[in-house]
Formats: sequence, structure tokens, C-alpha cells
Amino acid sequence: MELVVDAQNALGECALWCDRTQRLWWTDILGRVLCCFTPSSGAVQTWVMPERLASFALTHNDDRILLGLERRLAWFNLPDAAILTIVEVDGGSPEVRLNDGRCDRQGRFVFGTMNEALGRAPIGRFYRLGHDLRLECLPLKPVAIANSICFSPDGRLMYFCDSLAGVICCCDYGDELSGEREFACLPPGCGEPDGSTVDADGCVWNAEWGAGRIVRYRSDGIVDRAIAVPVSQPTCPAFGGPGLDQLYVTTALVDLLVHERDAGGVFSVRVADTVGLPESRFGS
Repeated sequence: MELVVDAQNALGECALWCDRTQRLWWTDILGRVLCCFTPSSGAVQTWVMPERLASFALTHNDDRILLGLERRLAWFNLPDAAILTIVEVDGGSPEVRLNDGRCDRQGRFVFGTMNEALGRAPIGRFYRLGHDLRLECLPLKPVAIANSICFSPDGRLMYFCDSLAGVICCCDYGDELSGEREFACLPPGCGEPDGSTVDADGCVWNAEWGAGRIVRYRSDGIVDRAIAVPVSQPTCPAFGGPGLDQLYVTTALVDLLVHERDAGGVFSVRVADTVGLPESRFGS
């Protein structure tokens, strides 16, 4: 696995590939920046945010991004960096902020929240922003740290987790949700499940925070393969490149007990035998 951007992110997250512009997007949550990498030129661009940017989504307008900021959703206009609030998100506590998010196959933005208070009581929830910009709280059990949000290729399954529980869950997904259940349980010593993505075969690729690897799960929850990452805190995988066969991985350097030279960087490796899916965009 190769270091492609020496980003030195405190908490790199939410890696998304834009198939139209052939660019990789991600956020450094703690650094409060939106980042963009163009592999063809090696250029890296950053935009400073007014608050922590937890997650975001591409839209059908390449000049507009849907932001999941600390406690609100907003439009971000790339040409002039203007931010327009869509809706405030009341997490029920000042210690609760937005975390992981991704568009479903219908183009609705699904995201979760996390509790930053000492003890991290499970009071985070999962939400969905519809095409009409109405926000609904999804009927999933509360969590301490919402993560791993992704969807099966046909959109009928949603994957998600509470990172602190060490279990990736799934549910039957559509306009209504049902059948919340365990999908995969990380064994002791394998860190915590962080961000995930799904490939064209319907397998889930998950970043194991603290274990320094990306794990591919088959649709039955069985581990298919694991790819080592040169640092201990990978955060989010994304398929990119012209053939969607390049796996990009964001990482973090926050809270490391031992210095890791490339921590906080963005890594990449070509993957054999499978490809990713184009990232779903917000909107109908």
C-alpha cells in the first residue's frame, strides 16, 4: 500500500471518489478542512470549514457539496466557498455531533451522530435527509459512535455500526427499515470498525481503527481478505481510479501513543478481482 498524500490529518475521514472529475475527496474532521486530491496531476486542494466537518456527499452539481458539519447540514458552493445551512440537527445534548454519513442508492443522505462526553453513553442516532430536505430520525438503536454507513448494490441493505461495540450491523432498507441484526463481529485485538464501503460484488470493506488493516466481508459476514495499512488507524476506504479498482484509505494521527511517520496520510493500493461502485449523489 502506497502513501499518495502526506496529508498529516488529525482525523482523516469520509473518503469519496468522484467518477465525473476523477478526484478523491475527504475531510480532516479535527482540522476542519475539506480536502481534494487529483491523482492525474498530484494536486491537493483544501477548503477551511467554520466548524468540524464530519461527513459530506457529492451532488448532481459538481460545484456543490452537501456538508455534514458538527450540528447542521449545509450546502457548500465550491466556486466561492459559500455555505448555506439546510437544517440544524438537534442531537439532544451539546456533546453530540454528526459523524459518518453517505448517500443511499436513492440519493438520500444518511448519517449518524456520536457522543463526545466522558463515558460515551449510547445516545447517538441515525438520520436521513430526503430529497425534499426533510430530516427524519431512523428507527435504529442508539449508539455511542455511529459509523460504517454504506449500502448494498441494490440498495436493499444498510450497513452501520457503533464503533465502540465492535459489531457491524445491517438492516433491510428502503423507505421503511426493518430487521436490524448483527452482520459481523470483530474479534478481540482487531480494533474498532470505522468507515466502510461496498464493492460491485456486494462485499463490505471496513477500516479497522487500531488494527492497521482493511477487511473485506462477504455478504454473509465472513471475512474474505484483509489488506494491511502501514499505520494503525485507518478510517475510511473508497474505490477510485478510472476503473474503480484503486482502493484509497484515509487515516488518523490523533491519540497515537507511538509516533507513526505516515499517520494521517492517504494511502492507495490496486485491488484484484473486484471493483467499486460509483458514489451515490444527493438528489433525485
